This record gives sequence, structure tokens and C-alpha cells, in this order.
Amino acid sequence: MAGKFELYKGSSGDFRFRLKAGNGEIIATSEGYTTKAAAQNGITSVKNNADSPTVDLT
Repeated sequence: MAGKFELYKGSSGDFRFRLKAGNGEIIATSEGYTTKAAAQNGITSVKNNADSPTVDLT
């Protein structure tokens, strides 16, 4: 099964999303957003930038 984004309301009422791997493990969580649309834009941004290079800063 492929990974998926889950959009949800946090305990403080803000909108958040998490990215889950195919096995159900959470691999990324977002900051809180004041609107659902802003959280959806965050998901779109992650999708658009997911093919970015890795920069090793070690």
C-alpha cells in the first residue's frame, strides 16, 4: 500500500496533517495551520517538493 496524507484537527483546534508510510508508520507531521485550506496548501507544497535533492550537512 502506498503512503498517504491525513488531514485532521489538532487538540487546540488548528488544522494539521501527517504523512504515513504504507505500513502505517508516521514519517512526517506538520505545524498547526489556522485554516483547512492552509493545511491543504502545506500538503501540496510537500508533494511538489518531495523530489528535492538531499543536502548532507553533517
